[in-house]
Formats: sequence, C-alpha cells, structure tokens
Amino acid sequence: MKLSKYLFTFFILFSFASCKQKTNTVPVVGFVDAFEDATISQARDGFVAALKDSGFSAGKGNIKIEYRNAQGDIPTLTQIVNYFVSEPVTLLATCTTLSSVTAVQKTKTIPIFEMVSPTPERMNVLDANGKAPANLFGAVEDLQYIDTSFSIIPKVLKPKSGKLVIGMIYNQSEPQSADAMQYIKALAAKFNITLIALPLNSSADAQLVTQSLLNKNIDAFFANPDNTVFEAFETIKKNCDQHNVPIFTSEAGLVKRGAVAAFGADIYQWGYQAGEQAAQYLKTHKTDGLKPEMVKIRKRVYNPEAAKKYNIIIPSNFEAVK
Repeated sequence: MKLSKYLFTFFILFSFASCKQKTNTVPVVGFVDAFEDATISQARDGFVAALKDSGFSAGKGNIKIEYRNAQGDIPTLTQIVNYFVSEPVTLLATCTTLSSVTAVQKTKTIPIFEMVSPTPERMNVLDANGKAPANLFGAVEDLQYIDTSFSIIPKVLKPKSGKLVIGMIYNQSEPQSADAMQYIKALAAKFNITLIALPLNSSADAQLVTQSLLNKNIDAFFANPDNTVFEAFETIKKNCDQHNVPIFTSEAGLVKRGAVAAFGADIYQWGYQAGEQAAQYLKTHKTDGLKPEMVKIRKRVYNPEAAKKYNIIIPSNFEAVK
C-alpha cells in the first residue's frame, strides 16, 4: 500500500517536471480536482466547453490546460496547488471545496475560478471584515435549494410505521457538509420527520457508517451535498438497495447513479458557468465585474428505474434522467 502511494507521488512529481512551461506566451490553466468521481468530472467538461465556446482551446493553440487530480489525498492536493502557484499558471480552476480552499490558502494573486464549491462564507475563507478573497471567482452554491429536495420525501414516501425516519451521513471536517446537516435537521423538524445523522471522516468509513444507519430502520437515505458522499455513493447505494431503502438527494448528478430524485445544480452547467468567467478574464486580462456567483441552472430530475423499484410516484415537474 505504501509502495503504491510512493509511486503515485513519484508520478505526480514526474508529471509536474515534464509539463513545466518554457514560455509564457500561451495562457495556462491549472485545473485542480480533489478526487476522482464520475459525477464531479462533468464540471471539468463544462469548464473546458465554456472556454472552447469563447474561442480558447488546445486545438487552436491559444490555451493550455494542465489537469491534476489529487485522488482524495490532501498532501498531494497541497503539492499540486503549490506547483501551479510556483509556475505560476495564468489562472486556477478548482473543483470541489477542498481544492478551492487549498488554492485560497496558497495564493492571493492568481485568479481562482471555483466550481462544485459553496459560498466563500460557508468555506470559512472570509477575512476579518467579512470580505471574500479578492482573487476568488467562479460559481458557488448555498443551501436554500435543499428545501425542495428534502420536502419531496414526505410527499411521495409513506413511513414503515408511525413517523417518517430519514437517515444521512456527513463529513465533520467539511464545513459545507456540517452546515448542511444542521440545515437539514431544521427542515426535518419543520416536516415532522425524525432525522438520524451519523458522522464519518472519509469515504473509507462509508460502508460501516451506512450499515449502522440502516440498522436503525430508516425509511429513506438522504444524500446531502458532501464530497465524501459523492466518492462513496456506489457503496451507499449498494447497502441501501440490500435493505430496500430508497435514496433521495439534493445533488442532480447522483440521480443518474441511482438516487430516486433531486432538485439541484447541473454539474456540467456549474463548470460551464465558472468557465465563462475564466474566459472573460482570459479575453480582458481583468477581473473587473467578476465575483463568486450563485449557480444559475438547477434541475428537478428523477431516476425511472429507482422510482419503479420503490413504487414511488414522482411529481410531473420532475424530468427523467437518461
């Protein structure tokens, strides 16, 4: 295990050395992903597409995108950001909260375009005057949209007995995940739902914690906005399926992977929105008028197979995923 970790680190270092820029004539985007995930990767696709639609592409030779993925390893993530800052790259594109926070900690000058990340306030990166970092831009999300995702559950699901019981897991070390847990706790009280929330520290704990949650006879599992949930979703779904427990979520991307329904940001469009800001900067070389802006495109989606499996009738304003 240690050997493979050393080999992975060697590969990262070798990649850095081989990709070092010899010239500054072509703008370089340092794209930082915190971990590997099929849903999250759509943000990168959207970001690159936005650049291309604005005239920037590797094919035209007027942009270079250096992509690095930390594979969930924090020291590697720090190393990646440090490398991009030392080059320096023209701008940083950061995907998920850990990447965005690390970038903010490492540079105050290179523009950072974040995606799949919460507001600067929820990332705890505001200064003493309550202002976001001057070099932070991109597209962000708050928690208000969770109301719609969570409120659908009591409308379409009947409890096994008495009061509806919903379970969730959350990562204590992720600010937005802990905030979401508190937010959902208030929603549960509003809808007279019993919420059982169990903490975990990493995706490696998902199997054990999810099993513990399912042993409490929950009626449904709620997949909240949490990077660990994204990483461990297949493990969570497998266990929930074995206990005949449907999954609802606030993350539209998880519906295609087996959750019943969601109202949440389209991950591809989230990346595209951040890419549009990055393209504006590349065109003007200025950040005037740019700031972290709320996600513009959210979708109501459902998974037909999951809905059929659990005999759940979805409201007509939800669109089936393909």
